[in-house]
Amino acid sequence: MRAIPVIDLMGGKVVRAQMGDRASYRPIDSPLSPTSDAVDVVRGLCMVYPFPALYVADLDAIQSKGDNLLALRRIRENFPGLRIWVDNGAADPAALDALVGTGSYEPVIGSETQRDSELIARHGDSTEIVLSLDFRGDAFLGPAEILAEPELWPSRVIVMTLGRVGSGAGPDFKRLAAIRSVARGRELYAAGGVRDAADLLALKAAGAAGALIATALHNGRIGGADLEAI
Repeated sequence: MRAIPVIDLMGGKVVRAQMGDRASYRPIDSPLSPTSDAVDVVRGLCMVYPFPALYVADLDAIQSKGDNLLALRRIRENFPGLRIWVDNGAADPAALDALVGTGSYEPVIGSETQRDSELIARHGDSTEIVLSLDFRGDAFLGPAEILAEPELWPSRVIVMTLGRVGSGAGPDFKRLAAIRSVARGRELYAAGGVRDAADLLALKAAGAAGALIATALHNGRIGGADLEAI
């Protein structure tokens, strides 16, 4: 079980994500960091536990409202040992290849920003790319063929339930089980709703390779000792 901390970037700041309602996101206020600056927040997260990887959602890029490349570069410069998973809404080969070519980031293809399954098909079974299967409620966000053709998926897949992000509602075990039943041995990472160490253990028992977490780290319900034990 791998716990991967998450930061959401908007307007150059880390914002607190809650239930996928991006219009309501505000700069994060966390006991782990003196400010909402990306470097400060990542430093605070790394003081909780020496995470090997970090997930970054560039919400401005995902919404085609600019980007947070400067913040990403600052994270890379200050934490050179971190593997950085980046979802920047890439929906065409050029945008994706630009990230892959740097050697500094591991691109995440989010289903919600895809027009078809072509980009994912180009990277089937890839170990460089991560696919995020995005859901809001019972609705899959993205072209239906992405969900219907698991043979196209890369080796790592995030099961993202946006309505549970920052909600404290608990992980979506039913969704995880449904995806696992067709994933053909791919590594699955649960995202959304993780409340505490008990949830991480339950996800591990359910076959998840890892989980994306944020709120539970900032509110202290998951600490370094919990992560060390798991």
